[in-house]
Amino acid sequence: MSVPMSPDVAPAFDGAPRGLLEVRALIFERAEELGVGPLTETLKWGQPAYLTEASKAGSTIRLGVKDGRPVAYFICHTGLVDAFRAAFPELAYLGNRGIYLDGDCNRAALAICLGWTLTYHRRKTGVAA
Repeated sequence: MSVPMSPDVAPAFDGAPRGLLEVRALIFERAEELGVGPLTETLKWGQPAYLTEASKAGSTIRLGVKDGRPVAYFICHTGLVDAFRAAFPELAYLGNRGIYLDGDCNRAALAICLGWTLTYHRRKTGVAA
């Protein structure tokens, strides 16, 4: 699935690791699969961020680079990263903020984590995801 990139966001991917573009595509794919409505693609702190602004179903996912490594960031107070760590200890984590996307990142596990994030508020309020 190819989703046109927001012109405001495109420069943030210049020189970014290829993995970030692959994860961007995976985010849009999961959003469509889960029916969370159109995603808002914007910049937060100069990094691409994805929000379920229309449906308010999920929490923000932000893509960036930390110490030369691509990372998917999540809002730390949601507890999402703790849940990811419990379910997928094989992933490499950046504290309670993110998942490193390089090396042997298990894409199937990452897809589930992205889905949990995109449906965070639905699941928190008991609405089926």
